[in-house]
Amino acid sequence: MSDVVDLGALTESPHAHVFPGREPHTVRLSLDAGDSVPAHQHPERQVVCHVLEGELDLSLGEETVSVTAGEVARFDGAQDISPHAVEDSTALLVLARRTD
Repeated sequence: MSDVVDLGALTESPHAHVFPGREPHTVRLSLDAGDSVPAHQHPERQVVCHVLEGELDLSLGEETVSVTAGEVARFDGAQDISPHAVEDSTALLVLARRTD
């Protein structure tokens, strides 16, 4: 079975579940400039963050990386994670179950 979803039609904010209840867990994150998500973890997951629009500063444990539109960040979910929007931003996050 194939599904096609218009990311722009997903209106929940800041997180919209692309395929609810299905793996891998896929979320559209939308943040206004200056907004952030409090530090949290996804200990059983590997995470891919593809910034579609804008720019995010991702606090990942002790490190902060800047990710701009078109770039992809990959990281371990077993650390403190906190995205902060430098400008209005939309990203697609895929949280895949750890297989190792």
